[in-house]
Amino acid sequence: MQHELIFAGFGGQGIMFGGQLLAYAAMDGGYHVTWIPSYGPEMRGGTAYCTVVIADQEIGSPVVKHPGIGMIFNAPSFDKFVPMLQPNGLLVYNASLIPQQTERQDLTILPVPATERAPTPQLTNMVMLGALLTAKPILSLEALKAALEAHMPSHRRNLLEANLAALQIGVQLAEEALERL
Repeated sequence: MQHELIFAGFGGQGIMFGGQLLAYAAMDGGYHVTWIPSYGPEMRGGTAYCTVVIADQEIGSPVVKHPGIGMIFNAPSFDKFVPMLQPNGLLVYNASLIPQQTERQDLTILPVPATERAPTPQLTNMVMLGALLTAKPILSLEALKAALEAHMPSHRRNLLEANLAALQIGVQLAEEALERL
């Protein structure tokens, strides 16, 4: 088993933390993992993306050219990264900020109104992760929650309950969207 993912959006949306958290959850579960961040020149508002590879055996290369799963948070990233997704892949996108549609018929597409339904815009990443793991349970939600509790920085511990609530919102949104597919 090997899953290759891309998380893409703009700085400040929690792109890096979302990818890193998924990587921690997989690593804590005994999987082989890579996490590679990429930033634009700006701190907030610039391009940000990361790739995550999760495998049950050694990973030959951390480079991801055609991910099987796309977690897309904004419109410019949608235009840039959706064409790179593997056929028969999964596209989870933030429908709150992405008005366009894709013409691709070879993807499972899960629009999630993550920003508008998140308790705060800073928790959009957790809503998206909850939706991802509901649509494609590559790891259990419990594993992600345990990683969140274990790896959340000490200066953010006061946000633990809000993060857990945002994950549940993502689960609910994905369940509703999957019923419509």
